[in-house]
This record gives sequence, C-alpha cells and structure tokens, in this order.
Amino acid sequence: MSPAPAIFLMGPTASGKTGVAVELAQRLPVELISVDSALVFRDMNIGTAKPDAATLARAPHHLIDIIDPTEAYSAAAFRADALRLMAEITARGRIPLLVGGTMLYFKALREGLSPLPQADAALRARLDAEIAQHGIQHLHRKLAEVDAVTAARLHATDTQRIQRALEIYIVSGKPMSELLKKQNPLPPAGEGTGERVADDLPYKILSIALIPSDRAVLHQRIASRFAEMLQQGLVDELRALREKYPLQRNMTSMRCVGYRQAWEYMEGEISATELLEKGIAATRQLAKRQLTWLRGMPDNIELDCLSNDLQERILRLASDQIRPASPTGAREPNFNMS
Repeated sequence: MSPAPAIFLMGPTASGKTGVAVELAQRLPVELISVDSALVFRDMNIGTAKPDAATLARAPHHLIDIIDPTEAYSAAAFRADALRLMAEITARGRIPLLVGGTMLYFKALREGLSPLPQADAALRARLDAEIAQHGIQHLHRKLAEVDAVTAARLHATDTQRIQRALEIYIVSGKPMSELLKKQNPLPPAGEGTGERVADDLPYKILSIALIPSDRAVLHQRIASRFAEMLQQGLVDELRALREKYPLQRNMTSMRCVGYRQAWEYMEGEISATELLEKGIAATRQLAKRQLTWLRGMPDNIELDCLSNDLQERILRLASDQIRPASPTGAREPNFNMS
C-alpha cells in the first residue's frame, strides 16, 4: 500500500503561514498541526502571534496551548506528539497539514533525533552565571575554540543555541557538529518533487517552503507586526504572566523573541525605544535563521509567500502530487477544489 499523504507548510516568521493554512483547511480535508516551539505555551498569545479564538474555531490547531510557560517542550516530545497525531488524522481519512517555523521540529520529525546528550541543569546554571558575568559573546568565542563549525552557523547573540552547543561539548567531550554527522539523513523520494518517504515516517509528503521574493517586504512586515504587538500590550501580557507563574528569565518560554526583550524593558535594562528596536532586530535574525534552514532542505518546493495566487498554487500542488492513500477501513480523502 502506498504511503498516506501529508503536507508540510514551512516559512519564516511573518511569511503568512497561518493565514494560508487556515484557508487551505476550508478547502482541503486536512487537520492542522502546529510546528511552533512558542505556540505550545499557554497564556503567551500576543508575543507569539498566536491565532485568535475565532481563527482557531474556524481551523483548530493541534499542539497549541499544551504546556505552562514554566515547563519545557523538546524536539523529541514534538516528534512523538506529531507522529501520534498524524496517525490519528490519517486513520480518520484526513490529511495532516503541519504548519510552522520551528525548523528543528521539522528536521526531527523527518530525520529522527540526533544522538545528543540530555540537558544538564547544574551545567546550565553554571553557563547562565558565566553569561551574566562575561556576556554571551564570551561563550560564543569559547564555542568557536571547540566547535568552529557550529559557532560559525550561530549568531553571536543566540544565547540558547550557543549555550546548548557548549553544554553538549562539555557533557560528551565531542563537538555538536561531529555528533550531528552520525545522524543519517533520509534521501529524498524524488529530486525536486517536494516528496520524502521513509520507513519510520510512512507518509508521502508535499513539502512547501514559503520564501519571500523580496526580503525587504518581509522585514517591513516584521517591523509592523512587532510594533503592533507592543500596541496590543505585550509588556502587560508579560507582567500578567510573571504574576501568574513563577517565571525566570532563563526559562525556554522567556527566551522567545519578544518576551526576552520585554523582560529587559520591565527590569529597566532598556528603554521603550530600545525594546522596539531590539525586538525587531531579534525577529529579523530569527527569520534569517529560518530561511537558512529552508535553503538547506533540497526536497522543498519553494513558493513566493508574497505571490497573489499562493493559495491556488498550493491547492494545485496538493491535488496533483498528494494522492489519497488511507489505511484499510479509513475514508479516502477527497481533494475538493471548490
């Protein structure tokens, strides 16, 4: 039996992924699975650009609002949850549509998990103290001495990833880049087809990457959206979160773009003007990293997220390339283009 269909819809922040996915959900027999490491947190709505209640009622998303901001969610947890949900969706005769911008989650789902050591709380605290005393650039330089490959691909202010890479080296004695090489990537099913099939991911995947034809337009969207977040009350939202939960600034949730800068503002470390500037700059860096990930995925079909006929093009791709294939007893999906 041929693999069941699934759709991956990926793109940088502010590329319009959610809007496209919601519209597709009205015209295709799909169920949406969020692939976003920030949307998993409850009560973090403004700074994550979480779909509002009306949107979620129109197009429900799996894996949104599943943990508190004090908790952690890993790529391994996502992979387990996503595989379970994909199987359940397929069994209902529908098609999983995974949408988001957390490329590490997509990579973990498609290729399995890397043989990396687990996080060490004591070591993490020690590195936090070193960052507080010397700055993250100091740790970035230390990382470059032991893992030049990883240091070169990380921005010098990417605290979370620099810290994790150093942690991996200290615990394992080996650079993260070397450990990642032990992971066997899955070969694409067809060059340029946007499809990938694997024994442990038994789906025929239509993999779509939303890439802006004009980076300046994306930057403008990012600036406008972050300014709007501030107007909507991002700082007040963080204040309410800190009153409701015993949050610390080094928690995963508080390292999310926007919340990290809002925390600095609340602590009097930066001004309101700097909050806006740093938030926009951090979001642009995030988008740059996401685009780098996407460019490194050779089996994606790249579409211009600024195109006026984007939804119609994706609908045609879904109809032409994803052929219904359901397990015995399940309703076969019907691609209704009306």
